[in-house]
Amino acid sequence: MPRPHSHVLLVAADATLRRTLLKGLNAAAKSLPNPCGLSFSGVESAAEAMRIAREDGDLQSVLIDNGDNGGDGNGDDKGAEALVQSLYALRPELDLYVLVDGAHDEETVGALTREAIDGFFIRDEADPRGWFRIVQAEIQEKSRTPFFDALRDYVLMAKDAWHTPGHSSGDSLRGSPWAAAFHEFVGENLLRADLSVSVDMLDSLLDPKGVIAQAQDMAARAFGARRTFFATNGTSTANKVIFQTLLAPGDTLLLDRNCHKSVHHGVVLAGARPVYLDSSVNTTYGLFGPVPKKTLFAAIEAHPRAKALILTSCTYDGLRYDLPPIVEAAHARGIKVIIDEAWYAHARFHPAFRPTALEAGADYATQSTHKVLSALSQASMIHVNDPDFDAHLFRENFNMHASTSPQYGIIASLDVGRQQAVMEGYKLLARTLALAAELREAIDATGVFRALTLAELLPAEVRGDAIALDPTKITVDISKSGFTVDEFQQVLFERFNIQVEKSTFNTVTLLLTIGTTRSKVSRLHDALLRLAREARAPRRLVKAPEIARFTSLKFLPRDAFYCEGELLPLLDEDEHANAALDGRVCADQIVPYPPGIPALVPGQVITLETVRFLLSLMRSHKRTDLHGVVHDGYTPCIRVMTAAEERANRAL
Repeated sequence: MPRPHSHVLLVAADATLRRTLLKGLNAAAKSLPNPCGLSFSGVESAAEAMRIAREDGDLQSVLIDNGDNGGDGNGDDKGAEALVQSLYALRPELDLYVLVDGAHDEETVGALTREAIDGFFIRDEADPRGWFRIVQAEIQEKSRTPFFDALRDYVLMAKDAWHTPGHSSGDSLRGSPWAAAFHEFVGENLLRADLSVSVDMLDSLLDPKGVIAQAQDMAARAFGARRTFFATNGTSTANKVIFQTLLAPGDTLLLDRNCHKSVHHGVVLAGARPVYLDSSVNTTYGLFGPVPKKTLFAAIEAHPRAKALILTSCTYDGLRYDLPPIVEAAHARGIKVIIDEAWYAHARFHPAFRPTALEAGADYATQSTHKVLSALSQASMIHVNDPDFDAHLFRENFNMHASTSPQYGIIASLDVGRQQAVMEGYKLLARTLALAAELREAIDATGVFRALTLAELLPAEVRGDAIALDPTKITVDISKSGFTVDEFQQVLFERFNIQVEKSTFNTVTLLLTIGTTRSKVSRLHDALLRLAREARAPRRLVKAPEIARFTSLKFLPRDAFYCEGELLPLLDEDEHANAALDGRVCADQIVPYPPGIPALVPGQVITLETVRFLLSLMRSHKRTDLHGVVHDGYTPCIRVMTAAEERANRAL
C-alpha cells in the first residue's frame, strides 16, 4: 500500500526562529514514529504560504508565527490573523496553529481566528518533539475512520455468525455449485462485512451512540455542518426525511419543478401544499436550468408563510445558483432553505466550487456522496445547520424511512469517503479540474465536437443571475458529427468501451470525478478524434419536445394520490390526444425519464397541451421512459381523480 505524505508548513519572518524550529521538527519526524509521513518546510511571508497552500495538495498543517507575516510590520498579530483567515477560506480542512508569546498574547487573538485554528504553541517554550507529536496526533485524528476500523476489526475477529443475514458470512455461497460464482465475484470480505444490528460494537444507524456517531460527527466537521446523518438508501430518502420533519399537512412549500422526483414524492408524503416554480429551459440543447431569481424572489414575497424552499444546486448539467442572496431573502421571511446538492458533495474541498449550500447559509443540504466522492451507491449524507433543528422529530422521521438492516459496507464507504475528501480532496479535485480543462480543449480541437460553455448552457432568462458552472460536468454538442445521440453512445460503448452519463437530443454529458484518470481522458480524446475524422455528413437531429409548462394545482398532491381514481387513455379512437383528459386532475406523478422532471404531479390539472407533449415523447425516435403511465394492453393511460372524488375533496 502507498504511504501517505503529510506536509507541514512553518510561516515565520524571523529566519533564526524558522531555521531552529525546522531543524528540531524534522529531526523529530526522523526519530519518532511517523506513520503519516510528516515533513516540515518553512517560508517567511503570508504570500509564500498562500502560494504553497494553493499548489501543494499534500499540505495538511500550517504553523504561523504571530510576528510580521504580511501584517503592518509592527510585529503584532494582525498579520497572523489575516493569514489564518485567508488559509481557512481557501482550505478549511487544514490544521492551523498559531505561535504566540504567552497566555496574554493568546487572549488577543480575534474570535474569528480562534474559531478557525486548532491550537496555540508558546514560542518561548519551543519543544519540537512535543509539537511534532501534537501535529501528528491531529492529523491522525482527522484521518480516522471510526466505523470502517471497527467493521474491519470485527471481520478479522472471525466470529461465528448465529444471526442474520442468511448467507452467514458467505458460508451458504462458498462451495455451492450454483452460487459460488457470486461469492468469488464479490469477494470474501464484502460478505463477511455484511452483518446484522446484533453486532453491538458496530453501533446502530437508527440510534447511534458509538462508532457511527463518531463518524457522523467527523463528517459534520468536514462538511461544515452542525449535524450530519448518514443515509444508506440515497438522497431520495434524505429529501423525504427533511420534508416530513419540517412540514405538516397543508404547509406551504416553494420548490423548483426541476427538482428530483423524490422531492415531489416528499410533497405527497408530507401532505404539503406546493408552490411549483418553473425552471428556465435551454431549448437549443434541451437542458433545464435554474429558476430565475426574479421568480424566486417574487414567490418568497407572495408566500411569506411558506415553511420551506427547496432548490437543486448544482443541476445534473452543473449549473449552480448564486445562493447567498436567495437564502438571505428566504430567511428574512422565516423560510427554511433546503438545497439538494446530490451532484455537489465535493464542493467543500476546493475553492473553485465554493460557496457550498451550507456556506451560503442553507439550513439543510442533502448530498449523494456516491455520485462524486469515493462511496458506494446509495451512500448519502444529510447536513443540518438549522438553528431550530428538532433532533427528536428528525430522528423519528429518519427511522420511519431507514432500514432496520442497513448495509454496513455503505456506512463504511461514507466514513472512508469523508476521510479521503478531508485528507486529499483538494489534491484530487485540483487534478480533476486540470483534466477537465484539458478535456474541454481537446474536445473543441476535434473541430466536430464542442464542449459547451456556461454562456451557451444558460437559458436567456437567467443570464443575469450570477449562475456558475461546475467545470467537472462537461456537456458535449454532437450536432456536427453526423451521429444521432443514440448512435453516438452506442459507438462509444461498443467500439471504444466508453459509457457516458446522460444525453439530450444533441448533447452528451461527461462526469469527471476524483476517480477520473489521465488514461481515461486520453482514451476518450482518441475516440472523439477517430469519430471526427470519419467526417460523416451532418444530419438533422429530431428535437425532443419541450416539456409542457406547469398548469395549475387543484388539489393537494397527497389527496389526489390517495384517491382510487380511474384510468383514462391518452389516445382517443382516432389516435389523437384524448379530449376527455382536458381539465381532469392527475392522480399520479408522470415523469419522463430522462431527465426525471415531472410533466404532471398529483393534483395538477391536465391540458391537451400536456397530453400532446406526452404522446410526442412516446412517438419520439429516442427511447424515453414515462414513469406513471399505465398500459392497458397496448393503450397508454394515466390515472385521474373521478368526478365523485373531486367533489369529495376540498379544492385549493
